[in-house]
Amino acid sequence: MLDRLNEAMAYIERHLDQKIEVAELARIALTSEYHFRRLFSALAGMPLSEYIRRRRLTVAGADVLAGERTLLDVAVHYGYGSAEAFARAFHAVHGVGPGEARRTGAALRAQPRMSFRLTVEGSGSMEYRIVDKDAFALVGRKARVPLVHEGMNPSIVAFIRSIDKETTERIEALSDQEPKGIVNVSDNLADSRQEGTELDYWHGVVTNAAPPEDLDALPVRAGSWAVFTTSGAFPQAVQYLWRDVFTQWFPSNPYRSRPGPEISRVRVSADGTQADAELWIPVERVPTPM
Repeated sequence: MLDRLNEAMAYIERHLDQKIEVAELARIALTSEYHFRRLFSALAGMPLSEYIRRRRLTVAGADVLAGERTLLDVAVHYGYGSAEAFARAFHAVHGVGPGEARRTGAALRAQPRMSFRLTVEGSGSMEYRIVDKDAFALVGRKARVPLVHEGMNPSIVAFIRSIDKETTERIEALSDQEPKGIVNVSDNLADSRQEGTELDYWHGVVTNAAPPEDLDALPVRAGSWAVFTTSGAFPQAVQYLWRDVFTQWFPSNPYRSRPGPEISRVRVSADGTQADAELWIPVERVPTPM
C-alpha cells in the first residue's frame, strides 16, 4: 500500500503544472477516492488539496525568482486564470507577493516533497477483529461540533451534559446488539479531518428497535467493520487509537475505509482518568489486482 501511495506522490510531482484529479491518484494507489483522502490526511497531517497547493506554489516560487518568464506566464503555467489570483495564492503561502519576491529576492517558504514509509516502534501489536453487520440504526441525540484532535472536546462535554438522565436511560434501553450500551459516534466529517472542522457527534445506541419520535435516528447500511480495542489514559488513548488505525493498520492490511459512521464504545474509570474503549471503523476489503 505504501509503495502505491508513493507512486501517487510521484504523479503529483510530475503534474504540478496540470489539474490533478483525486480519482487518478486513487487509481494509482489501488484504493477508493474516499480512503485515499482519509489516509493521506492522517499520514501527512494536512488535506491532500492543501499539500498540492503548497507544492505547486513552492515550485512556482522558484520560477518567480528565476525571472525567466513573466509573472503572468508563470501564473498561467501553474493553472491560475489571472495574475491577481496567482498573487493572492502566492502571498497566502509565501507571505509576500510574487512581484515583490522577484524585485527583492525575498525568502520564500518551501513545502518539502512528501514520501511515506512505515516505521515500526517497539514490539507491540494492534489487536483487531472484522465484524460483518446487517443494516442497523443509530438512535439517540446528535449535535454538530468542531473536531478536536487531542484533549477533551468542550462542545461534546457540554452536549452530553445537556442530555437529562431520563433521556439517557431511554436511549440505553434501546441497545440490542454490538457494540452494546451507549456509544459515541462521529459522522459526516470533512475528508481533511482538520482540527476545527465540524462533524456530527452522536450520543446513542446501535439498534434495530423503532426509534421514538423525540430522538434522532441514522440508518446505517450493512457492511464490514474493523474493531479495535485499547486501554489507557482518557481521552488520549481513544484519540491515539484512531490515529494508529489510519497511520499503522490501514497501510499494512488489505482493507480500506468506506463511508459510514465511526463508532466508539468508551467506559471511563470512576476518577475519569482511565478508559477501556472499542473503536468500530467501517471498512471494505481491497480488491486483489488482476
